Amino acid sequence: MAVGGGGEEMEKDFEAKLRLQQQSPSPSPKVQRNNSITFRAPQEQFTVNDFELGKIYGVGSYSKVVRAKKKDSGNVYALKIMDKKFIMKENKISYVKLERIVLDQLEHPGIVRLFFTFQDAYSLYMALESCEGGELFDQITRKKHLSEDEARFYAAEVIDALEYLHGLGLIHRDIKPENLLLASDGHIKIADFGSVKPTKDSRITVLPNATNEKACTFVGTAAYIPPEVLNSSPATFGNDLWALGCTIYQMLSGSAPFKDASEWLIFQRIIARDLKFPDYFSDEARDLIDKLLDTDPSKRPGAGPDGYAALKMHPFFKGIDWKNLRKTPAPKLAVELNVDEDDDTQDSTWNLAHVGGGSTRQHAIPDGNNGATSSSSETHSHMSRIASIDSFDSRWQEFLEPGENIVMISKLKKLQKLSNKKIQLILTDKPKLICVDPSKMMVKKNIIWSNNPADLSVQVSNSSHFKICTPKKVMSFEDVKQRAWQWKKAIEGLQQR
Repeated sequence: MAVGGGGEEMEKDFEAKLRLQQQSPSPSPKVQRNNSITFRAPQEQFTVNDFELGKIYGVGSYSKVVRAKKKDSGNVYALKIMDKKFIMKENKISYVKLERIVLDQLEHPGIVRLFFTFQDAYSLYMALESCEGGELFDQITRKKHLSEDEARFYAAEVIDALEYLHGLGLIHRDIKPENLLLASDGHIKIADFGSVKPTKDSRITVLPNATNEKACTFVGTAAYIPPEVLNSSPATFGNDLWALGCTIYQMLSGSAPFKDASEWLIFQRIIARDLKFPDYFSDEARDLIDKLLDTDPSKRPGAGPDGYAALKMHPFFKGIDWKNLRKTPAPKLAVELNVDEDDDTQDSTWNLAHVGGGSTRQHAIPDGNNGATSSSSETHSHMSRIASIDSFDSRWQEFLEPGENIVMISKLKKLQKLSNKKIQLILTDKPKLICVDPSKMMVKKNIIWSNNPADLSVQVSNSSHFKICTPKKVMSFEDVKQRAWQWKKAIEGLQQR
């Protein structure tokens, strides 16, 4: 698809590929291979100006999820904003379509609900249930690790939701602490169905060719990938149970069971099943994790002939009231300390010039009445509009020049020989890299920018650690939100602009 030509052409082109006819489906409970579907969650005619946008909930390869309060009703949602151009370029339309269709049909207290969708020339929007308790990953990080009682409760709620999903013939394929969200009352909800895979016997209605991927397509997150996927075997329910075992291990220990300096080395550990347990794990916890991490997916509890009954009856879950899980009080949530220093826990003042449909413009953003915008300016404004929504907290504006905009921002640990310092790393569309001391709100240094990879490059060790290399210095960073690859892509994307 050509970049130039204005927003209207882009929207029509995308709509033609995404179109879902809204007619009544066949009543058969099996997979529907017809061309029509009725949506419970409607497609509205809203614009992003109808919402007050706040803190970032999460960031993906082609989307960001932000807190959004509807101005007229006061209702709060988790608004998933997806970049149309990236989706088309990377051929992800089938994934987006399938996620929307599947979420619309799911109804379980342990799964985030989709309320409505809308779109504009550059973005797709899904208004999801807001989970004010944040990610389970954050709770593990804040508490260092969870107690067995806490891990038992969360694992039981994940199992309850997975039993529902698997009963419908759906494989999630990306179970991990970042995709397990907590409602304000502390109960678990599974999120992010961008990798969902219906089985051939699925009871969920899907459109023809909703996904044209091969049965053994590699998806998921490195540390939670089961060995059979690495060996190109087709997806099964056992994939999610392996990831559940990894998640329980991470809840109890504070880190994933298979970790190393690179994804390739992680995969080698997974294939070799290089699994070691901390001494403080109970015998029941070791046994459960050991069984869930069986290299034979059919032998994992929950995947065998006895189904989920075998998993629920494991001694680790002694005392769990499976019929009243959602009525049982959840573990107390640990709040983030020093939240005034954390860009991800603050409501932000948003610059709507960077989200399609915004009325304030700092770049020439093409609309349906303006087909004369050049390809370069459209690419430039579109990159800023989508990528920059990591934060527009007004605190960081003082470090920008007039007309300069944030592309990416995170609070990182700068790793040094004798100490680790927290810094706010800001990437702007100038382009420029700024290191700010968040406690003193002072610029520590500007990293000299170059479009030449020989003078400025990013080396990623794993999802949390990366280095920014210049001729004079190599700086090492740790990103607890595991966005190392996104930093690399964002910096290299600006170099290639």
